[in-house]
Amino acid sequence: MRNGLRVALAVLLTATVSYAQKVNVDSDPAAPFATYKTYAWVDGTPAPNPINEDRLHMAVDAHLALEGFRMNTTNPDVVVATHVTTSEKQELVPSGFGYGPWWGGGYGPARVETYVEGTLVVDLYDAKTKKMVWRGVATATASEKPTKNIEKMNKALDKMFEKYPGGSSSH
Repeated sequence: MRNGLRVALAVLLTATVSYAQKVNVDSDPAAPFATYKTYAWVDGTPAPNPINEDRLHMAVDAHLALEGFRMNTTNPDVVVATHVTTSEKQELVPSGFGYGPWWGGGYGPARVETYVEGTLVVDLYDAKTKKMVWRGVATATASEKPTKNIEKMNKALDKMFEKYPGGSSSH
């Protein structure tokens, strides 16, 4: 009984970890981040839902404002592009525990679960050199509930901009 409980807990924790949000940030250490004060948007890969694309742009605008940026479409220091992609993924999930004649216990039949994984990328390019200077990438399981996806997007952006090298905000 105790071994069965341990196995069940291990399977539960494994499933939870596989669905966790992952956020990575990379930047050019030679970029003059302290001099970047203005930005403009350029086209990226829009979210499948135009409402979510608008929400994403508003959220990025808010994070950039916290970093001391202001919009300037005529002569920006950096240009911003976002990319949103989704893909179906499959995972093999044990569906129960059984007892076998040799071991006394084991996994029962497994099932394949299909889920949607979403990836959000925020890129900043130096407007003069056209070089990418900062990139944030977040990957998480998409939900069928729009409010959950908004929460995940905001959490991902918070994590990304915590690592922005400009250091203007007090996150």
